Amino acid sequence: MLNECLDVVEFFDLAQVASVPWKNGGGSTRELACWPLGAGMNGFEWRVSVATIATPGPFSAFAGVDRQIMLLEGDGVHLQSAPGPHGGWAHTLDQRWRPFAFAGEAPVDCSMLGRTSTDFNLMVRRGVWAGTMQVVQLAHSVTAQQSAGLCLVLAGTWQWGSGDAVRTLAAGQGAWWVRESDVACGAETRHPNPDGDAHSLALVTPFAQAEGKCPPTLAWIALHRVSEFDF
Repeated sequence: MLNECLDVVEFFDLAQVASVPWKNGGGSTRELACWPLGAGMNGFEWRVSVATIATPGPFSAFAGVDRQIMLLEGDGVHLQSAPGPHGGWAHTLDQRWRPFAFAGEAPVDCSMLGRTSTDFNLMVRRGVWAGTMQVVQLAHSVTAQQSAGLCLVLAGTWQWGSGDAVRTLAAGQGAWWVRESDVACGAETRHPNPDGDAHSLALVTPFAQAEGKCPPTLAWIALHRVSEFDF
């Protein structure tokens, strides 16, 4: 059963996640999830965060990492990558909820289109994990192919779970999870579920939209470990 295979399940509220300033002073980051648990910027296998970009400047380079970025709020930014093995492209991130993928090695320069922007970010270690970022308005559930994942409510209200085990998630709230068979850091890092099915993901379902607003909308990240069959 799916509910018996989710070893780590954590809920979060973006408004309560600590913001860490960048060393260059150009913005800040709120980390939503990182695997393995407690891994730093050089040791993560996958990482999901929300960044606030306040000033123009270069992006940090992450060799061997595939990145996806999506505008959440603000005027947006223009990304320019210099020619090279992973560069030679330009992209304007000015429409919210539209993911854009690029290689972490690419030397990317960021210019502002206006005031501060807030972005949703996924980074995966190439050859170890692969992931997709999409925006959905229909019910979603974890499939057998997903080793881990994360959802963030963008608009409206969603329900997590089914039957008597339901939790309501509003805009800015969400959850992330890892399947038990993919926990590789030992039993000491596991977060067993004390409430049984109450925290297990059976289904995430749109419930209601705020008056006068857009329909319930969800950012959905699906992750799986890379195997020899992926090549």
